Amino acid sequence: MTTPSTQGSAGAEPGHASQPPSLTTVGELREAGYSYRPVKAELRENLLHRLRAGEPSLPGLQGFSDTVVPAVERAILAGHDLVLLGERGQGKTRLMRTLAGLLDEWTPALAGTELAEHPFAPITATAQRILAERGDAAPIRWVHRSRRYTEKLATPDTSVGDLIGDVDPTKLAQGLSLGDPETVHYGLLPRAHRGIFGINELPDLAERIQVGLFNVLEERDIQIRGYNLALPLDLLVVASANPEDYTNRGRIITPLKDRFGAEIRTHYPLDTEAEVAVLQQEAELAADVPDHLLQVIATLVGLLRESSSIDQRSGVSARFGVSAAEELAAAALRRAALTGEDVAVARIGDLAGVLGVLRGKLEFEMGEQDREDEVLAHLLRRATAAVFADQLRGLDLAGFAAVFADGATVETGNLVTAKDLLDQFGTVPGLAGVLQALQIDEDSVTPGQVAAAVEFVLEGMYLTRRLSKDSVDGSTIYGS
Repeated sequence: MTTPSTQGSAGAEPGHASQPPSLTTVGELREAGYSYRPVKAELRENLLHRLRAGEPSLPGLQGFSDTVVPAVERAILAGHDLVLLGERGQGKTRLMRTLAGLLDEWTPALAGTELAEHPFAPITATAQRILAERGDAAPIRWVHRSRRYTEKLATPDTSVGDLIGDVDPTKLAQGLSLGDPETVHYGLLPRAHRGIFGINELPDLAERIQVGLFNVLEERDIQIRGYNLALPLDLLVVASANPEDYTNRGRIITPLKDRFGAEIRTHYPLDTEAEVAVLQQEAELAADVPDHLLQVIATLVGLLRESSSIDQRSGVSARFGVSAAEELAAAALRRAALTGEDVAVARIGDLAGVLGVLRGKLEFEMGEQDREDEVLAHLLRRATAAVFADQLRGLDLAGFAAVFADGATVETGNLVTAKDLLDQFGTVPGLAGVLQALQIDEDSVTPGQVAAAVEFVLEGMYLTRRLSKDSVDGSTIYGS
């Protein structure tokens, strides 16, 4: 059995770890009733505990709850190593790292050994010698689950020594014989013993190196320069790959694919709400970005993923939307710094100016050469119009139109403060309804948020051909 002291709350972050148990020797561990559980059994039991308790099994994964998460849960319950297939920016790495939250918060390991060996299941000669010499007095250490996840980015220059291990010449120089297993310097896979090993971009690994993984995945032992150490490694192996890599850069060789128990396809968020949730979770915003602007960004990302102008084989990473939100916040912060505004709030006009720096995240089709900015501007207009229609459908905007009845104009732009924009309007009938529709709390609303709402209405009225617009050198003038 495993005592409750080894368990942690679901998805606890390393920075918030509880204190490890106070047990310090193998004997104390045995008296406390601890026993050895393989990693896959540990993951299975902890996952079942969460499912029965109604807790999220893999918290922090947006848009996967009905598709990817159930497939991963089945793979974990089956005790299978798994491959995650999906285009860039679909959250494969986050998913791999989230699996570590299913491990016990603390696990015991025998002290004085290179690998995190369980005191009741030693696998190296060093551990076996320590236990033979000291018995129940052998010291133990406690390993937090955050230290039990190992990740490697597969690159063409990755060697067998990096992954599996190699002979350590310094140990030979100390007088150990070449045939002594203690001359081995262990690679990343053995050092992930009693944990989870993640390999990113597996197809980039040279085929001869992939062959070295055969024994690890099937027989759970390793071979180094003729040594057959027969180390019964205890770990879960998770790999990620982009399906296009199978033909463009490399491939997962068939015998290795056959040794993974599950192959799971990931995907981009299936709706705007999930895309917004990704933005809210991932973007580090330096200023206030109202929700309706996040909706516009999320809608724009969705249109990009449907556009025939974009190379869909490459995909449109979630990082595009995250970077757009962060750039949008930065534009607002810059305006506040230059104009002296107390609170920086992003506006719809800021978004057009930041898309140009994000073009490098997109792969355009060959026929769109020199039209990239035009494509982005067109899709941004479509996204803005769609959110405008969805958020403000049915509202009476006659009060806004009345501002322009006598040929008046309203100027906004990169350096126009919220106060200057609002002063051009005065009191506008219907503004309260707009704020409510955009879910802006009237009791705590700031001038910047009101200005953001007003500018969004003006842009929407322009896109629905109720206003004209001229843009010159960072300034935008709306008129009748």
